[in-house]
Amino acid sequence: MSKIVLKGINKYYGKNHVLKDLDLTIEEGEFMTLLGPSGCGKTTTLRVIAGLENPQSGYLRIGDREVVNVAEMRFEPPAVRNLNLVFQSYALWPHMTVFSNVAFGLETKNAPKDQIKERVENALRRLQMLEYKERYPSELSGGQQQRVAIARAIVTEPKILLLDEPLSNLDARLRVEMRSEIKRLHQELKTTVVYVTHDQTEALTMSTRIATYFNGVLTQVDTPIGIYKNPCDLQVASFIGNPSINFIDAKCRYKDGCLIVNSDLGEMTFGEGTLTDEPRHDGEFPCVLALRPEQVIISKTALAGSHEGVVYTNMPAGSETLIHITVKSSNLLAKEIGITDYGIDQKVWISFNQDTTNIYDCSSGKLIKRATD
Repeated sequence: MSKIVLKGINKYYGKNHVLKDLDLTIEEGEFMTLLGPSGCGKTTTLRVIAGLENPQSGYLRIGDREVVNVAEMRFEPPAVRNLNLVFQSYALWPHMTVFSNVAFGLETKNAPKDQIKERVENALRRLQMLEYKERYPSELSGGQQQRVAIARAIVTEPKILLLDEPLSNLDARLRVEMRSEIKRLHQELKTTVVYVTHDQTEALTMSTRIATYFNGVLTQVDTPIGIYKNPCDLQVASFIGNPSINFIDAKCRYKDGCLIVNSDLGEMTFGEGTLTDEPRHDGEFPCVLALRPEQVIISKTALAGSHEGVVYTNMPAGSETLIHITVKSSNLLAKEIGITDYGIDQKVWISFNQDTTNIYDCSSGKLIKRATD
């Protein structure tokens, strides 16, 4: 059993409260990514799971074992938690070959030599590094060293694999390759993976679920699609997505169970089925309409329900084109696949599917209308 349950976890470094009443459940066999900006508490969570840090309150269960219970001063040592950790730095022994680096954990457990050979070569084969088994770390590229570090972590067949920003030292091409390798490895091994990153593209492409953190607080846990379509608040919405989501100032009011929104993109009415359970205001109040760039449709002629705008800039980027458009007093970013050409100050018309929009309450920052398409 490799289900992980953290309950009521609080962690301080001096007066700095880095984890605040953390409750998080990671199911057996899932790929959970802890996502957020630097200093938000995600790496500290990983270190608490690993046993490298002890919290000041709360408890932690791994499978059917209670490995941390602060009230009873129970802190199970890292060595008996049946997990392995891959750091941002590769931490390979420079004087040992690739084979010896990967075999080290098995040798310390006094595994039979024939079993060590079989398991090390199998791990290296999975990471496409078997042909390099007699080389030293200094003879490998950064991407190859990271593969060796991951092979060393999986060779002992841990129930849980913890990865702390393992791709941050690689260039863009190698990061894409390693994302694919790690995702495939997870699907083959069925290991529970906890992955820390500040890169939301990594989180969206690799995870079964994502947990977002800000200032030590766990803000949202959802699938990649769920967190992309319906960020729970303005912080998450602004963090998730590349290019960033459009925010348009608006005014809202509730009437007959519906939400009526007025902005530079016109008046929209949303029915009860699209609204969240957030507390409702009386009268008109400020809100924010959120619209993803790929949801903005541009036309060079006026269409029914479209809004007139002017192109501010046009930025071809090879596989896609980013277009900044001014609509009344609002600035919008649109994304089109491929290379398209719009002139500066060119008149265009934009439209979008209202069902794909999110609406946030300015005072609380919380989602009050979810995307339904």
